[in-house]
Amino acid sequence: MSGTRPGPSVGTKAPPFSLLDDAGTRVRLKDFAGQRVILYFYPAAMTPGCTKQACDFRDSLDVLTGHGLAVVGISPDPAPRLAAFRERDQLTFTLLSDPDHAVMEQYGAWGAKQLYGKTVTGVIRSTFVIGPTGRVELAQHNVRATGHVARLLRELDLS
Repeated sequence: MSGTRPGPSVGTKAPPFSLLDDAGTRVRLKDFAGQRVILYFYPAAMTPGCTKQACDFRDSLDVLTGHGLAVVGISPDPAPRLAAFRERDQLTFTLLSDPDHAVMEQYGAWGAKQLYGKTVTGVIRSTFVIGPTGRVELAQHNVRATGHVARLLRELDLS
């Protein structure tokens, strides 16, 4: 699923970032140095597909953290909307706000996509696994919300 999208490819250094979480705390990629992190980009908090994907990550979090993986979700939503999303769906992993989509652009998770038969510009649902040294271990674009976490668990040999 990595295709020819811009952004980091497997084996390359992951672009650094510094974004605010739902509580207004600054979170940087370097905060996860020495551990593996799943970085996933999603279009909008509290929409059906994004809720399904976030709840799947929440429900699989024990397995993921048990294998040393942190989960970070990034969307263009403002912090208050992320806080409402966290509370409503009892999400227990990091949610970051990228309102100007600068980080999404670095990761190739922002651009032209098809939506109901029309070409629009927006978030391209994407997932990256970044290793403990900051290198990309897995890069996926245009993932489907439903079933994505189960597929990711299989691909990481964690299921």
